[in-house]
Amino acid sequence: MNRSLRNENRFMYMLSTCLSDIGTGVSYYYNGVLDIRDYYDSPTRTYYIALTFLGLSYMAILAAQSDRYHAVSAPFKYSQRMTRNRTLLIILAYWVYGFLVAAVNNLVPMGVAKSVTFLAAFVSNIFTVIIMIGLNVRLFLIAKFQLEREPPSEERDNKRASIYLIIIVAVCFLIAWLPLFLHVIACNFTRTSCYLFRNDGTDPLRILARLNAIITPSLYIRGCAPLRSSVMTKVWRIPCYKSKGVNPQNMEKTIDKM
Repeated sequence: MNRSLRNENRFMYMLSTCLSDIGTGVSYYYNGVLDIRDYYDSPTRTYYIALTFLGLSYMAILAAQSDRYHAVSAPFKYSQRMTRNRTLLIILAYWVYGFLVAAVNNLVPMGVAKSVTFLAAFVSNIFTVIIMIGLNVRLFLIAKFQLEREPPSEERDNKRASIYLIIIVAVCFLIAWLPLFLHVIACNFTRTSCYLFRNDGTDPLRILARLNAIITPSLYIRGCAPLRSSVMTKVWRIPCYKSKGVNPQNMEKTIDKM
């Protein structure tokens, strides 16, 4: 709803994350509240759609963290390479990839799907933890030393704020997902069943991972002043004034002047 925010790459990653988090919330209601066992041979399974939304959420956070690292470590090259259209192509690519993998898993035999899923989960979990921890440390060092040498400006403050925000989001992501990652890895090595609970709504590890779908958008709104202002003026206040018979365009102009 805000054109100036849509022109910034970081907000497109935020939008992608929040859209996948909405899908995660809807699928969690289906899996947990309706007492569904979302497994390979279950007649009420989601055909990997629920898992795809979860995967898209953490791919979006990984992509956003890589984008912020690139923007801060090489700002001149970043402005030339990462245009808005290229950013949208990257976002579209991992969305298509996620659902393509889900489609392939639905077409192959169940044994092959299990092997591919476990192998992909094991490899991606290891790389995710290493990349996130490494990028977080690197981003923190950049924010602490490199940005301090730049002259005070609005651009420097925006860089620092975006770095700190993505670091906090990534740390919360690791806290929410790491127990499930370690559990799945342990299950792969011991070759035991990872589905010990009746459904996802009674599994504390999967509850914690899905709570990340609430934490991430909340952190974005709380830690990003432009986004918070846009939410308050365009998403919350204007519909309220519409219900009261006030012209939202006049109200928005008044808010912009303030």
